Amino acid sequence: MRVLITGGAGLLGKPLARLLADHGHEVIVLSRNPARAARAFERSGPSSVRIVGWDGHTGDGWGALITSSVVVNLAGATPAHWRWTSSYRERILGSRLHASEAILHAIARHGPPDILIQASASGYYGDRGDEILTEASSPGRGFRAEVCSAWEASTAAVPARRCVLRTGIVLAREGGAFPPLLLFTRLLGRRLGTGRQWLPWVHHVDVAHAIEFLIERPALSGPFNLCAPEPAQHAVFMRSLHRVLRRPGLIALPAWALRLALGELSSVVLDSQRMAPRRLLEAGFTFAYPQLDGALRHLLRAERA
Repeated sequence: MRVLITGGAGLLGKPLARLLADHGHEVIVLSRNPARAARAFERSGPSSVRIVGWDGHTGDGWGALITSSVVVNLAGATPAHWRWTSSYRERILGSRLHASEAILHAIARHGPPDILIQASASGYYGDRGDEILTEASSPGRGFRAEVCSAWEASTAAVPARRCVLRTGIVLAREGGAFPPLLLFTRLLGRRLGTGRQWLPWVHHVDVAHAIEFLIERPALSGPFNLCAPEPAQHAVFMRSLHRVLRRPGLIALPAWALRLALGELSSVVLDSQRMAPRRLLEAGFTFAYPQLDGALRHLLRAERA
């Protein structure tokens, strides 16, 4: 099966591309900088992944590949930017909508793919306290919720089987929210904010395998919460991280200080989202890392040796 991945050289796209290529799929990563994307794959060893250039706005130069394919739409500027200035807020939203426009442009010329896997994020739900959030829960409020709602809606009209991934905080050493949390722990940080906020975490291995799972099951469509079955409150998450690293936690950073330093970016770790991956579990997906201690031990195994 041919699989086109937008954002395929990023935190989620690269391990997914390698997994699918290793399992015999024809994998094509669409990149606005093909040379840089090729180097990113070369650094982690030989790969059959093919890199094709695109402009991130149209189907020019690649659109014909969309026929009889799977499209995994992950493209978008990282929200892990020091501050969300007005210009960067526009970039966060615009980069996602432009990628979707490119897919729609290709479909208009060449026809739809067989399957579309559309990225979204836990930010869709906003700040919801202790409420258990399933795929049937309503969208929340705030910038992150608005971006996710627009991102999901941007490909809603695609005439193909479509799965939407509301992905939690991805635990990976290479990027995302985990490296800053790890650094805070090494500096003897104990918690951010009250510590009562829920973090819908997921190991990066489970992200790639869940996407493959959805691709291979034609009966599945609609939204899916992509997070581990056991979300953790922030204080519990940090205690687990301290335990795995064998370091004490002494410093608590209050919410007001984090908001002062990071602005709206602080919402990534201060918003509370008690997400449940109900539909994935009902479909029979098995998480490789369902428990937090096991996920952290795997990520930090070299440091604990």
